[in-house]
Amino acid sequence: MIKVVAKNVLKDGTKDRVLELLEEMIAKTRQENGCIKYELYESTEDPNTLTFIEEWEDADKLAAHMKTEHFRRIIPAVGAFKAQDDAVDVYTPLR
Repeated sequence: MIKVVAKNVLKDGTKDRVLELLEEMIAKTRQENGCIKYELYESTEDPNTLTFIEEWEDADKLAAHMKTEHFRRIIPAVGAFKAQDDAVDVYTPLR
């Protein structure tokens, strides 16, 4: 199993537009082969910070996700609204 934590900090006033884009991303990703969990969270300290917490069956399924049409189209579009670069961490279980 692979877990991903992808933190996105948005420019002020852009969250509603980003959420519109991410609705499609979330719906399509949850239907992908190998997707166990794909959830979006908002920081309790900064409403402009959105974080995806994802679970994938394995690294190959995650790699396939990043090659999908919706990922390749939506993620760059969201990038225009970011205040800073993503912080993406990928984890595997120790035991």
